[in-house]
Order: sequence, then structure tokens, then C-alpha cells
Amino acid sequence: MPTYEYECRACGKRFDLFQSITAAAVRKCPSCGKNKVRRLIGTGAGVIFKGSGFYQTDYRSESYRKAAQKDKPSSSSGAGAGENASGGASGSTGKGGAAPPKKGKK
Repeated sequence: MPTYEYECRACGKRFDLFQSITAAAVRKCPSCGKNKVRRLIGTGAGVIFKGSGFYQTDYRSESYRKAAQKDKPSSSSGAGAGENASGGASGSTGKGGAAPPKKGKK
């Protein structure tokens, strides 16, 4: 249930009210008792994405992202070297979708 912000046009009193979306807007001021209350357009709440459809790292700090970038090239190059050494024969047959081995300097 959302929290709505109200303001009385008679006395100027502002107040928040936690009520259902389907509930009717309040018209009577709790302070002066006049029917001059109007609902204000609020800023709302921040959007929080939760669940398995969103990555936990999407909103990480800048220092975390920089550290992850430093680790990324070293871990991916280590995995690539292991694949080339063990998968050289399968790469030349064209099976498995592996790229052909790179030509080195002679």
C-alpha cells in the first residue's frame, strides 16, 4: 500500500497517509476539520529490482567494477590457454564449434 501526501488548502497543514490504492482520497483536514484537503503528487519510491531476472552486480560500486575488470582478463586468458592446449586436435576437425588454433611466430 502506498503512502499519499495531502495538503489542506484552508490551514496549510501537510500530512502523509498510508492507504490502499483503491481507497478514496481524503477530503476532511484532521487539523482544522474543513473539506479543503487535496492529494499532492509525490516523488514516489525508488524502483528496486529483485528476483532471478536481474543481476546482483548491476548496481555495484565503481571500485567493485574496477576490481572485477582487473580480474577478468587474467581469468579469461588462463581458460583460453587451457582450451588451446587440450582442444587443438578437435579444433582442426571442425567439430564442437571451436576456432582453429592461432598461428604463432616462427
